[in-house]
Amino acid sequence: MAYWLMKSEPFKYSWDDLVAEGEGTWDGVRNYLARNNLQAMEVGDEAFFYHSREGLEIVGICQISVTGIGDPTDATGKWAAVKVRPKERFAKPVTLAAIKAEPRLADMQLIRLSRLSVSAVTPEEWQLIRAMAG
Repeated sequence: MAYWLMKSEPFKYSWDDLVAEGEGTWDGVRNYLARNNLQAMEVGDEAFFYHSREGLEIVGICQISVTGIGDPTDATGKWAAVKVRPKERFAKPVTLAAIKAEPRLADMQLIRLSRLSVSAVTPEEWQLIRAMAG
């Protein structure tokens, strides 16, 4: 199993939107590295759901439910999408400030590649953030 972090602006698509849908399509990604990450995902992989712009925090975990689909918002056929399901809402969201304050997370793609909307998370980073969420 691989771990990921997926960013969404909550006014466009929030954790609560995903929960209400039950399964959502992660689309609209227009960055090649993020697209490659979407294409590398496998069913059962887990991802942190990160609210960007508003909140700046990881609010929960979603699970990849369908992979290998084209982005329905892309007429060119170049961009990828996946489907995700909510798995766990964090009782205590993990803020970007808390992540930046943790020296063991200094190399996390969220920090190093801050504009990347879909990033890889190492198993060590995953466990540490899970612990920070309580």
